[in-house]
Amino acid sequence: MPELPEVETVCRGLAPLFEGQRFARVTLRRRDLRIPFPKGLAARVQGRRIEKVYRRAKYIVVALDGGDSLIAHLGMSGRMTIVARPRPFEAHDHVIFAMEDGTEVRFNDPRRFGLLTIAPTDALDGHALFRHLGPDPLDPVFTPEWLSAQLKGRKTTIKAALLDQRLVVGVGNIYACESLYRAGISPKRKAGTVAGARAEKLVPAIQQVLREAIAAGGSSLRDHVQPSGELGYFQHAWSVYGREGEPCRCGSKKAAVKRIVQGGRSTFFCPVCQT
Repeated sequence: MPELPEVETVCRGLAPLFEGQRFARVTLRRRDLRIPFPKGLAARVQGRRIEKVYRRAKYIVVALDGGDSLIAHLGMSGRMTIVARPRPFEAHDHVIFAMEDGTEVRFNDPRRFGLLTIAPTDALDGHALFRHLGPDPLDPVFTPEWLSAQLKGRKTTIKAALLDQRLVVGVGNIYACESLYRAGISPKRKAGTVAGARAEKLVPAIQQVLREAIAAGGSSLRDHVQPSGELGYFQHAWSVYGREGEPCRCGSKKAAVKRIVQGGRSTFFCPVCQT
């Protein structure tokens, strides 16, 4: 599933094309994705000017004139692709946004775990998709002091805590592994012990990893591509994720990346330099 850097990359790729233009035509080539499309969605969107494209957690939000916002989630396999010249539709091109300048953006989703809906812009805070979510890790509120307070007394592992969207949004499996590695914290450590000095290391590690991943266009494993069609490149900078059995970059001769399963997800870490 695309994580925060991948969704941010998609938003940044769409913004120069979308913002200031109108949707000349919107075509829904099926009735639903993960959830049904709202009744009359195409008609509600068609002809409206796009004011802003931005990321909220792992969602793409497209603010329209008139006070509504489109909300899109890429699910497991979704992508938004800019099509500058006419070409035949692919089997899983489910939503077609035709722009004023003739360009198309196609929402392609083979597994159909994504979604597209619309809501009043001023009601997004209370929307069912957002109201339970924690802060964004790149937001100023996400500080070591705040994280320490939230983790106090938690008996779950710190890896599981970072994947809890009620605590912090968008970190995801890959970036939790990479952030814990940079902070020198074992993914098996109880979350309640990651307060004070450890939180002082973890918060900037999370933010640094995410910013580097965004700059690299995200990580392309199976499905993620940027709207331009270009792949992300952060997978080439992974320190532990997907590197089971390889020497750790900490330099210890006894250190090799280990893989364990936590909560049904693969966790990669160095048992020597992460404690």
